[in-house]
Amino acid sequence: MAFNILVVDDSLPMRKVIRKTIMASGFAMADYYEATDGAEALGLLKERPVDIVVTDYNMPRMNGLELIQAMNKDEALKSIPVLVITTEGSQKRMEEFREKGAAGYIRKPFTPEEIRAKLHEILGESHDDEGFEGGDGGLDF
Repeated sequence: MAFNILVVDDSLPMRKVIRKTIMASGFAMADYYEATDGAEALGLLKERPVDIVVTDYNMPRMNGLELIQAMNKDEALKSIPVLVITTEGSQKRMEEFREKGAAGYIRKPFTPEEIRAKLHEILGESHDDEGFEGGDGGLDF
């Protein structure tokens, strides 16, 4: 089964890195969407079918935590899992992500193997190595 993914990050280069890393991981991605912050993400979530949101924490207008809180208040969005990718590494911050409803988090920098395993864990899919080539998958960043 392929999944629709929304990546939310205010940095265009980081959105490209996340997309390339997901593709290199062999994760079954169907449609891919991008947003520059939580506010833009909320608009996209109301227009497009999304299976998982991958978001940065630090963004202008609406950060990742605020996005999670807004999604949790919306009946149509609260069941969509959110994976936070961040440089924030404190245990306190990680607990805050979980308390607010994040399905998981990954610290930057991350590998294709890490992101594949976390996406499969969150979506309840087996993450055997079928389709995963290993290595850098042709990443050019």
